[in-house]
Amino acid sequence: MQGADDRVDVDDFFQGSALNAVDAKGRLSVPAFVRSVIERRSDGRFIVVGAHDVSPCLTAYGRQYARNIYAELERRRLVEEAKGGTVDEHYERARRSFGMTEDVPYDPSGRIVLPPMMRRKGKIEDLALFVGIGGVVEVWNPRIAMKEGGSDLREIAAWRLEEKGIAP
Repeated sequence: MQGADDRVDVDDFFQGSALNAVDAKGRLSVPAFVRSVIERRSDGRFIVVGAHDVSPCLTAYGRQYARNIYAELERRRLVEEAKGGTVDEHYERARRSFGMTEDVPYDPSGRIVLPPMMRRKGKIEDLALFVGIGGVVEVWNPRIAMKEGGSDLREIAAWRLEEKGIAP
């Protein structure tokens, strides 16, 4: 239960989308709408990049947000145990949430080098589509978003590709 002091400021949510180029070495710019949230949430210039729980993309967030992820993992574990479940699914989610992540520093202009394992996991090639979904931001290969995403994600991907003059 949230108290008055626990309210989340709307400025702490990732809102918006952007499409950025990725070079052969995995360098890309993190959009301003992502950096501004990360910098409000924490002191450092680090973005945590990891595997998405269910979709063929990556998630990204500031270091401080890991507490929220841990709390959600524990909540789900307790619910599953109360239903007679095992902890196997809990540990699989925990590995994905914490083991399959990397802290990535970004420079003052917002450029990062996407780690090779994350790039492979997210199937990120020459473009990265950033989509804010509240607590985290998703990072998609826009072509995969066009094929496998729901109607809203497909519309976002198509718009961002067209905006850059790239045929969807």
